[in-house]
Amino acid sequence: MPSHAASILVLNSGSSSLKFAVFDRGPDDEKTLIEGKAEGIGRSDGRLRIRNAQGGTIHDEGHGMATQADALATLGRTLGQAMGAPPAAIGHRIVHGGPHLRTHQRLTSAVIAQLHQAVHFAPLHIPVALALIEQAQATWPEAPHFACFDNAFHRTLPPRASRLPLPDRYGNAGVVRYGFHGLSYESLVHRLGPDLPPRAVFAHLGNGASLCAVQDGVSVDTSMGFTPTGGIPMGTRSGDLDPGVLLYLMRTEGRNADDLENMLNQESGLAGLADGESDMQALLARCAANDERAELAVEVFATAVRKQIGAYAALMGGIDLLVFTGGIGEHSADIRRRIVAGLQFMGIGPAVPGPGVMVVPTEEERQMARHCRALMLKP
Repeated sequence: MPSHAASILVLNSGSSSLKFAVFDRGPDDEKTLIEGKAEGIGRSDGRLRIRNAQGGTIHDEGHGMATQADALATLGRTLGQAMGAPPAAIGHRIVHGGPHLRTHQRLTSAVIAQLHQAVHFAPLHIPVALALIEQAQATWPEAPHFACFDNAFHRTLPPRASRLPLPDRYGNAGVVRYGFHGLSYESLVHRLGPDLPPRAVFAHLGNGASLCAVQDGVSVDTSMGFTPTGGIPMGTRSGDLDPGVLLYLMRTEGRNADDLENMLNQESGLAGLADGESDMQALLARCAANDERAELAVEVFATAVRKQIGAYAALMGGIDLLVFTGGIGEHSADIRRRIVAGLQFMGIGPAVPGPGVMVVPTEEERQMARHCRALMLKP
């Protein structure tokens, strides 16, 4: 592959995965050069695959990687061989930056210090992001590094949506609704462009899932809250609960914060309802075989999404467009059918005239590259 002096590498880290892509400046938009994913980090069955723009395999490593650092080291070596030049910039997806980091920006020492101070806002995510940033800066020390915050899109939330009904001192300390999946929602706004109507609902449905009310192109409400655990039920996350449930478990079972955090994030949602199964495709296969537990999990999920759409219709005085994205939203016609089946009264349905229903693939990595390119050009 020839050298690309204007290439941008974006890193999108998860708890046991690392997605990445390299983009070059095209005539109209960011053009993919290389993409891939390290999966199963920390497990013996992990795998790292790197492909070129034509889908050809550049690297395929089947043995396990102990840490994200191992995956990034292999990625750095492979990119050096494939590209002939280091990337011009590196973008990092950061789930949460705390109350003071709400815009995409260059990663300076001051910004990194603020991230360290914000660890308690996202203890499962920020330490992983900081470790990856440190290694990436050591790997590509000459390139600028940028932070792309997954909650930046929701900084437009009005106080009626962002403030939680708690004593005012907590809101002033940053205990507010932040919302997430912002990079996905930003990519939808970019893709739709002038075709985005005044009142839209975006549904990012995957293992993590949320919805967003978008009015005149900006976020006015979203289902996730202070953390990505809130909102609708997800693959392994509970979504919103009566706070009394947690108090009950603390009192009757002696659960501490760490126990509850693990249960709410790893053992709940679809997995909690369906004997540990969180994969929607597997659940739908069980539904086809008349499995009652799987049917309950799927119906709880679809109903929660439908209720949220109805709430946003009430908030905005109607809906002009409903957009599905994310792994489930894009690929499961059955789930989309279950969701819209109860929305005919709003004019939403497969054979009902009214608001449009679209499926639009999310482009989080490309959206990160767009932000990095724009930030590189700023004086």
